[in-house]
Order: sequence, then structure tokens, then C-alpha cells
Amino acid sequence: MITKFDSSYYGTVDMENLGYAGTPINQRRYSQAELGGALHKVVEYAKCMDERGYDTLWMAEHHFQPEGTELIPNLLMMAMHLCGVTKNLRIGCGFNVVPMWHPLRLAEDYAMADILTGGRVISVSRAAITPVRSRRSARRCSTSRPTANCSRKALISCSRRSRASRSRTRGKYYTIPPEVPYRGYTLKEITLVPAPERLPVECWQPIQSGSEQAFDFMAKYGICGIIGGGSAEGGAVERHMIGFQAAYVRRGIELGLGERLALGFQFHIAKSREDGMREAAKHYEENMKMFGELRLVRALTDEQIAAMRDPRLAATTKLPSVEDAVKGGGFLTGTPADIIEQLKAVEKRYPGVDRVVCATPLGTPLEVQLEDLDRFAKEVMPAFRPAKIATAAE
Repeated sequence: MITKFDSSYYGTVDMENLGYAGTPINQRRYSQAELGGALHKVVEYAKCMDERGYDTLWMAEHHFQPEGTELIPNLLMMAMHLCGVTKNLRIGCGFNVVPMWHPLRLAEDYAMADILTGGRVISVSRAAITPVRSRRSARRCSTSRPTANCSRKALISCSRRSRASRSRTRGKYYTIPPEVPYRGYTLKEITLVPAPERLPVECWQPIQSGSEQAFDFMAKYGICGIIGGGSAEGGAVERHMIGFQAAYVRRGIELGLGERLALGFQFHIAKSREDGMREAAKHYEENMKMFGELRLVRALTDEQIAAMRDPRLAATTKLPSVEDAVKGGGFLTGTPADIIEQLKAVEKRYPGVDRVVCATPLGTPLEVQLEDLDRFAKEVMPAFRPAKIATAAE
């Protein structure tokens, strides 16, 4: 049963002239006041979720985006601040760009956050990396995936044990600890102090391509997965679920279909599905202009991605629409009753799923986002709460 409702927000400026026919995303530029203001929008979003009983706010680490789309470069700093201005909301760091961090430092930071927030800060994982476009950049970035895996192995080892030895964390890019002299002896072990209080560390990873190798890595280390965005469309969900389930079976662990997975959706509440699609169309298109470029929508062709950069090409190219997303199941819209119906169907088809992540598309104004969060909490979430057990007196 679906029992946990999350949302995601990455910190975005207030945008104008949206959609495929609007301002090309690479031409967007904003002032320091607008870019910095996006961080305060994250705070308002988190407070709204906390007051309405959501479980987890998922953020994402992004760097160097002057176009104003995703503006949180340090998830742990933001998470610690959000825990100070909310009471119960968990903060999911979804997801760290692990190769940009030293795994020991990241493990220490998470341990501190775990202790100081009472376990409200969760998740460490590899984030998506934009595909390289040239041979030169390919040579520079060819180690991104191996570096990420090495970093994660070291990070998980440090987080889940009080001590790490070289035999457990020796890799191509990191040997922890290094074999150096220390206080009269050669260092052979290193201790994470203080260690996280909640062990094993709760760890999540985005599922976008769903390779057997990736699933085996997740199963080996007990990592949960989030299937969302473009993956929620085009029939990829079930393939990912089956692949994830099979990887755990290879480790001797039986899971229900969808267990240890969260499903991500975009949504917008309106008077009808038609009104919802009309109101959200340009926001959906702006979202696609951002994430399509990152190859998070696997079905897109190079021609379509190029057309999203140029309104003139967009006018003559078949591009994904919000109607396509609604039909494919990745976008929930209409009345609260319509959305309940759609989520009940998901619950029935994937009985192991107990968590969904419902968020508005990039470019949606904050006031619309907060209204959607409010209505979703008041008019959708109660339909998934267990009925109260009647007392003897009743």
C-alpha cells in the first residue's frame, strides 16, 4: 500500500516566456537576487510540506547553472537549515554528485547530520551526469562512472562500519586509509567519529537506465531506488522494477514488485484533466527542455533535443507533450478524485510500492506549487490512510 507521500524541489527562479516556443533555456540569465531568492523558495516549499504531513522532501545537487533551473549546490547545508525550520519533514539528498566529493568528508558530514537532526537527513548516491559531446571532454570525463562507484563503495564502507581498513576500501581512485606514517606507526585503519547513529545508513539511488550491473550494485549494498521523471513514462517502470527485483533475488532476498522502490510523478490539480493539461502544458515543456537535454528521457532523439533548444525547430518537430505524459502515466492531473483513481491503479499494479514522489514540473510558479501541495495533502492523501479500527463501543 502507498503510505508515504514525498515531493521534490530543486530551487528554481521565477521564469517567464515558458514552453517550447518560449525563451531557449541556454539563453536564460538572472540576477544574483533572483538566483539567491530561489533558495528561500526551497524553504517555503519545505515548510508547506512539513505542515501538511508529507514524509520527505527530495532535493538535488547541481552546480554552475546560470539559467536558474536548479540552484542547490550543497544539499547538506540546505538540509541542515531546513531541519531547523521544520518539525517532522525528512530531507532526502537526492542526489549527491558523489565524484565531486571526497567520500570520507561526505561520510563525516552525513554522520553529523544524522546525529544533529535525529535521522531526518537521508540518502547518498550518484547523480546523473550530462553526456559528453566531444572527444576531448570524453577523455576528461571517461572516469565519471568508475569514480562514482569507487567513491560510493568507500562512502558506504565508512558509513556502515565504525572503522575502515585498506583491505575493504582499496580502489583505483581511493585507498582508505592511505598507507602513511601516523604517530609512530603506519596507518592501517581509520575511524569515522562520530559515526551515524542510525545504521545501516538509508541510501537511495535514481533509476534511469536500469542496467543489470547497476541493479546488482544496489542489491549488494541494500540501496533503495527512485523511478521517476521520464522513466515513469513509456513502459519503463515495470522493466526497472523487474530488473531491481531480480538483482535482489540473486542476493537471496525476495521482494514484492515495487518493494524498496519509490515512484515519481509530476502532478497538477485542476477542475478537470483537460484544464489540468492546459494549465500545466508550458511548465511541462520547460521541464522537458531541462531534463531532456540531460538524457533523462530515454525515448528522445537527437533531433528532438536539438529542437528544444530552438523555438523555430520546435514549431516543426514532434515533441513530447503533457498529453503524452498523462497518457503514459507519468503526469497526474485533474480533480483530486482523478488523481486518487490513478494512484489506486498504481497501488494495485505494483503491490510492493509504499512511497510516491509527487512534484510539479520545473517552471511552475511557487504560489501554484504551494496550492497544489496543499490540495494534494488535504484531498488526495487521506484516501490512502488506513481506516480507523472500530472500537467495541461503536
